[in-house]
Amino acid sequence: MTSPRAAIFGCAGPDLTPDERAFFRDADPLGFILFARNIDTPERTSRLVEELRSCVARAEAPVLVDQEGGRVARLRPPLWRKAPPARQLGELYARSPEQGLEATKLNSRLLAADVLSIGASVDCLPVLDIAFPETHAVIGDRAYASQPEPVAALGRAAAEGLMAEGVMPVIKHIPGHGRATVDSHDRLPTVTASREVLERTDFLPFKLLSDLPWAMTGHLLFEAIDPKAAITVSAEGVTDVIRGHIGFDGLLLSDDLSMQALGGSLGERAARALAAGCDIALHCNGRMAEMVEVAVDTDPLTEAAERRVEAGRRFLARHRDPLGRAGLADAARRVTALLREWG
Repeated sequence: MTSPRAAIFGCAGPDLTPDERAFFRDADPLGFILFARNIDTPERTSRLVEELRSCVARAEAPVLVDQEGGRVARLRPPLWRKAPPARQLGELYARSPEQGLEATKLNSRLLAADVLSIGASVDCLPVLDIAFPETHAVIGDRAYASQPEPVAALGRAAAEGLMAEGVMPVIKHIPGHGRATVDSHDRLPTVTASREVLERTDFLPFKLLSDLPWAMTGHLLFEAIDPKAAITVSAEGVTDVIRGHIGFDGLLLSDDLSMQALGGSLGERAARALAAGCDIALHCNGRMAEMVEVAVDTDPLTEAAERRVEAGRRFLARHRDPLGRAGLADAARRVTALLREWG
């Protein structure tokens, strides 16, 4: 049996076109990712998720969504709950670490329930980037805190909440996006901090959570690591920093290849990311011509990637402990009580 392709794709709208169905059937990507353009009612979106999985004939194909809370939430009111940004949880943690961790874990259980309501199975959370004075607004209040230890503690709580409800977390943006002063959607950020400083700060939350099963890279160039290439497409960066110093041996996704931080064609970006050591090439915008390019230049999952996918499934199963409907209702009331200023 052929392994799925080492790619995750988006689609153009809330319903698949005949061309998309045929492409996904032939390309056979590992999974899919949803954005606001794909979201309608829970029922319609659930049908889309079912159809995406039907295209690749794998009921367990991962379907991802960015449901962080705050600005980055694909599932929004009035059909889904309004969730706080990470910074709000970090501010509570600064006042009361115990309450901050409780609110973060319960909030992630509720986020997981929303993700599951459409049949998706992976939430691209937690964000482990540190908030520095120079941090670009693209991260902004998506960061929990300005020090690595609170970021790691809150990130752990968020991941545990997701996994308890049966949703796979994705730590991002490894090895740290906080020092970026430009938006990597538009151009490549360059970080000049020394390796020693990076290991004490940016890299530390990822090192502390390196046992988690999935991670997503950040498109940044670290001069102290590889002065010629962004981490996503840097073999030195992936091998030495992500797999080596940080010790992450889970499934490694590139950030969205259609972001302008990376040069070259979409196919070249995908090939470079996989050659550098990423397990999965992530392409999000749903543009058919670009997806075709990515598919041409990606192969089936490597044996190592297959092992990481399966290890992730087992890891998630061990941590699953759902609250049930009544428990989730209690969790929502408790989060509201803890975050009264959020509303």
